[in-house]
Amino acid sequence: METGKKKSLRQLAVTVIVLLVLNFAGSFIFKRFDLTHDNRYTLSETTLSLVEGIDEPLYIDVFLEGEFPGEFKKLQDETRQLLEEFHAYNSNIKFRFFNPLGDSVADEEKFLLIYNLFKLDNTIRSEEEEREVKKSIYGITDLDKAIFESFKGNGLMPISVTMDYRGKQTQEMVYPWAIATYGDKSTKIPLLKNQIGASTAEKVESSVQHLEYALADGLNKITKEKEKKIAVIKGNGEMHDLLMADFLKQVRESYFIAAFPLDSVAANPQKTLAQLKEFDLAIIAKPTQRFSEEEKEVLDQFIVNGGKTLWMVDAVQIDMDSLYNETGTTLAYPRDLNLADMFFKYGFRLQPDIIKDEVSTPIKLAVGAQGSGTQYQEYPWRFSPFVYPDTTYNKDAGHPIVKNMGGVKFEFTNPIDTLKNGIKKTVLLNTSQYSKPIGTPVEVNLDMVAEETKPQDYENHGFIPVSVLLEGKFQSMYENRILPFKDNTYKTTGADNKMIIISDGDIVKNQLDQNYQPLELGYDKWTKNMYDNKEFLMNCVNYLLDDNGLINIRGKEVSLPMLDKERVYTGYTMAQFITVGLPIVILIVFGVVFTYLRRRKYTA
Repeated sequence: METGKKKSLRQLAVTVIVLLVLNFAGSFIFKRFDLTHDNRYTLSETTLSLVEGIDEPLYIDVFLEGEFPGEFKKLQDETRQLLEEFHAYNSNIKFRFFNPLGDSVADEEKFLLIYNLFKLDNTIRSEEEEREVKKSIYGITDLDKAIFESFKGNGLMPISVTMDYRGKQTQEMVYPWAIATYGDKSTKIPLLKNQIGASTAEKVESSVQHLEYALADGLNKITKEKEKKIAVIKGNGEMHDLLMADFLKQVRESYFIAAFPLDSVAANPQKTLAQLKEFDLAIIAKPTQRFSEEEKEVLDQFIVNGGKTLWMVDAVQIDMDSLYNETGTTLAYPRDLNLADMFFKYGFRLQPDIIKDEVSTPIKLAVGAQGSGTQYQEYPWRFSPFVYPDTTYNKDAGHPIVKNMGGVKFEFTNPIDTLKNGIKKTVLLNTSQYSKPIGTPVEVNLDMVAEETKPQDYENHGFIPVSVLLEGKFQSMYENRILPFKDNTYKTTGADNKMIIISDGDIVKNQLDQNYQPLELGYDKWTKNMYDNKEFLMNCVNYLLDDNGLINIRGKEVSLPMLDKERVYTGYTMAQFITVGLPIVILIVFGVVFTYLRRRKYTA
């Protein structure tokens, strides 16, 4: 008896010692295991680097809190799991889920939320200014209204979701957003991707695939100092800043950005070139005036010397505003920017045609009597292609720039021809199978919405490139030619470089509200649709300037099993019995059998 007791004590002592050793070793050795088949919780090296580099508290407020339908519950759970993974690698990352307008949220937390929302668009430069801001915030009496207005002003719009319970439906408002705060910086993080025509389940699956990128991008914005510099080229009739304000605002969060007057070439071309070389990327958005040879040499040498370029260029003179007149008619004709020889040298050509596409975005037109009772109806506008990446028809649609992305709205876009010259070309976006180029000059009128078309109209056409990525060593367009101005640093061939051409200047254009304030890029105030123009352009900028691998996170594949609602409704009673009743029955049976065996043993 004593021997058995000593043996048991020895085993207990060994067990305790092993547990202590394992616990002690665990404080020095950290390892987490991801057992999911798609490795959805295995963080990329880029994300890990960002997470591990946070050396002071970083707070993430997630507004996905409440009772949601199954699809949104998935998004809520996946967000929580990923943030727990962040916290496991770095305890400085702290997060919470709450409903910003819920009654359970303390006033102090609401004041802090309003303060963080204020910092999204405003830089607090001094302690005195911080005190003034806090004083004004603490003077707010209706906190819920202030939060709602702050959300609206910062573009954190809610979405309405349908709650289904045994066939009964109710509407709930959900804020699929998070705000990350680090020191004196705050940034918003979108958690839900809005895809036109997609079901809620498809939106959630796409959002989960995009989740690590969205969170890592948010952390990168507020934890890393700006390094890269972007020049927005001016001087050749480019788009006004107000019409691309939302894009510029988004770019400014991660990069230094400044307007660059290229027409200063006329006074001192050498100085202009030297100044442009200090930038990492040049954005040329919808120029409308010819480029001089001196201006082209500056851009050419900027490119040959490693400067990245994002071209958004129209080869045809026409825009929607020119159609809104008494006749609803305008003339589309070729626009000569004097860039054809430059583009040809780099390996592409813009055709002076406009593309007509059956897969298009709608416009709203007035029908019936005019006046206070005017009715508006949506029509497909075939000169505004709805373009989205599809690997079925475009092998390059899996590129990180466009992978897992929704549709992009184009307007009077032009075909891009690629040429063989040793530069690698990747077609990022192309039109649908049912599209074709229309030669110019041609008259365009709003009555074309009523045209009847058939598939045969598009035979031998379709899949027209409208955005192309070019990568390689670009050759100077002035090779073996007389230079427009003398440049002692002139080069004919540079190192590896990249540029992106988009054959639509209006892709970057945001609409204005009734007070002439810019709306979010991609939002159409007339049809209430949201397109992925901003995400596409930001992906282009990030790819051209990316030196930390963020863009590659976008390629992550995640597959989410979703409940079949019809089967759930059909088998609701059986599902209730299996999930609730059956465990109780098993427990009762086990208790009866255990009691019977115990009585039998001890009675005997």
